[in-house]
Amino acid sequence: MEIGTFWAIVGSARSDAARSGQPFDEILTGTLAARPRPDIFGFYQRFDGLKGALYRWDVWSAAYLIGGGCSDDGLIAQGRDWYEQAAASPDSLAGHPAVAGDAGDILFYEAVSYAAPRAYERIAGSYEGFYAALDRYRGPGQRPPRDDDANMGEDFDFDDPREMRRRLPRLSAIFLADDAQLSGDARQSRRLLAP
Repeated sequence: MEIGTFWAIVGSARSDAARSGQPFDEILTGTLAARPRPDIFGFYQRFDGLKGALYRWDVWSAAYLIGGGCSDDGLIAQGRDWYEQAAASPDSLAGHPAVAGDAGDILFYEAVSYAAPRAYERIAGSYEGFYAALDRYRGPGQRPPRDDDANMGEDFDFDDPREMRRRLPRLSAIFLADDAQLSGDARQSRRLLAP
């Protein structure tokens, strides 16, 4: 699936979810279920690639400050602009309109990962066989590479306030008090708005 088509599907589902008040992942599942099976597999494959690109220590450190961790799916659910900003500079999440609020879970929205398999289940009548069908769609030798630590960038101590301030100054200004320790109860646990 072309990247523009992928983001158009995400954007349309976000708009429909906002308009209807239904959860984004449910709208996305319905949107995908209305498309041909190759589109479901193409969406999943593109989603998997975009998610893998966020499998980095710098992204994880931003999520750690915001709420103690994340599933990368939540950034994809925010749409192309926020995804690209966060991928280029995780500290840019400080500019998200909900970062100062306490209204939900932007980075904690793992259900988005299951939209394509659930769409397949709706049209095939069963979730069984999704991954086998996906492998047939990809063709021989087209399996995605496995995650490995070599591609995650430089590891560092998320519990070191000085290091976090150096690497994520904008997020640290929001989430770290001058004398804050990141471990235990002293670290704030805030989350961003769900899509």
